[in-house]
Amino acid sequence: MLRFVVRRTLLAVLTLVVVSMITFGLFFGVPADPARIMCGQRCTPEQVEDVADRLGINEPLVDQYSDYMKGIFLGRTYGEGELERECSAPCLGESFLNGEEVTEIVKRGLPVTASIAIGAWALQLAIGLSMGIIAALRRGSWIDKLSIGMTLVGAALPIYFLGALLLLVFRYETGILPQPRYTSPFEDPMMWVMGMILPWFTIALISFAGEARMIRSQMLEVLDEDFIRTSRAKGLRNRVVYWRHALRASITPIVTSAGLSLGGLLGGAVVTETLFGLNGLGKMSVDAVRQLNLPIVMATVLISAVFIVVSTAIVDMLYAVIDPRVRLG
Repeated sequence: MLRFVVRRTLLAVLTLVVVSMITFGLFFGVPADPARIMCGQRCTPEQVEDVADRLGINEPLVDQYSDYMKGIFLGRTYGEGELERECSAPCLGESFLNGEEVTEIVKRGLPVTASIAIGAWALQLAIGLSMGIIAALRRGSWIDKLSIGMTLVGAALPIYFLGALLLLVFRYETGILPQPRYTSPFEDPMMWVMGMILPWFTIALISFAGEARMIRSQMLEVLDEDFIRTSRAKGLRNRVVYWRHALRASITPIVTSAGLSLGGLLGGAVVTETLFGLNGLGKMSVDAVRQLNLPIVMATVLISAVFIVVSTAIVDMLYAVIDPRVRLG
């Protein structure tokens, strides 16, 4: 088991290194002039050159990448002489627009994105698994048909349409819920829930269909297996057969789906944050692309990659716990 974990961890680290190299090359190798954007149109060529030197974008791309990765683990120094300033690790660079450390900008946006993603993920799993299990146990009934119809509708609705509809009904028409906004759960848990509930339901009602269809399919397949018939023949109660045997045998693909969906939600909440006016990593990355603020774009993409790669690695390790045969691969 230890060998499997070490091998999977090294593969995850290698994947992140490759992603960082490709991302850095794509963003910082583009034929654009951030120094001109930061300095303004009235700057002289000499002033633009001074800004470029301060930003470090005149150096070879390999040196820029080396400095960037060094800053993440060891910190980095910007400027010279009286203008010298330290950026402590993990240093993700400085904003091209105002010189603010990207790490500080990320610290403001990450809790918002994490709140949206984790809450929506938990709600999506609760709805999807409950509906899928009930549909499998009531195969062919009106409950089964209704759940299938709901999953089809949920999968077909665009997130911006459903989000706008929920916002219109529950915020502007009825006033049942407040305007979505982020409050730290450590300061006021109730306000945190009330401010996040619309984004949570918007994402969950769109995303639960995958889990519901998967658990229904797996449960139906397992319920037809010989060991289930044997369990029933031995006189075990249905509750024991369903929950201890059938659900346990069906859970492996659900672990994959749940892990990858959490990584995807953490890595990309652009539409949801923009729709509800929440200043998380998604909205931050959109604004940074518009402003050609490359350090912020690089940071958000790298953080998204970390979430996805780490969640995938955790899923693989959980697989090895659930099914020891995986460790031999």
